[in-house]
Amino acid sequence: MPVAIDGPDFIALQVHDVEAAAAFCEQHLGLRRAAVSPPHAIVFDTKPIPFAVRAFLPGVSLADTARPGLGVVLWFRTPDARQLHDQLVAAGIKIIEPMTDSPFGPKFSFEGPEGYILTAHGG
Repeated sequence: MPVAIDGPDFIALQVHDVEAAAAFCEQHLGLRRAAVSPPHAIVFDTKPIPFAVRAFLPGVSLADTARPGLGVVLWFRTPDARQLHDQLVAAGIKIIEPMTDSPFGPKFSFEGPEGYILTAHGG
């Protein structure tokens, strides 16, 4: 039988300013840095899958991209999507898709670091 993959094991957003993207994740999303990160990235202590912001891979440029990550949907679980929504609105974070009910609980989408669209659900 051929070898297969188990599923996602690590997720990272490529960004221009790693420190600013990490600050967004810490200040607005409450993420905490992992004990160890490679020099070109900041890894967060997220479960079950580690999440990071990182410098661009060689040969990657988003200079001509209207919106980074177009076509990819990243969902993050939270104990209270409604409270997170209200916190982000109060902080002036752009809400892309308003709060709606979903099979995974309340959800909404917002503009994350450097224009990536992120979705939060739960609660």
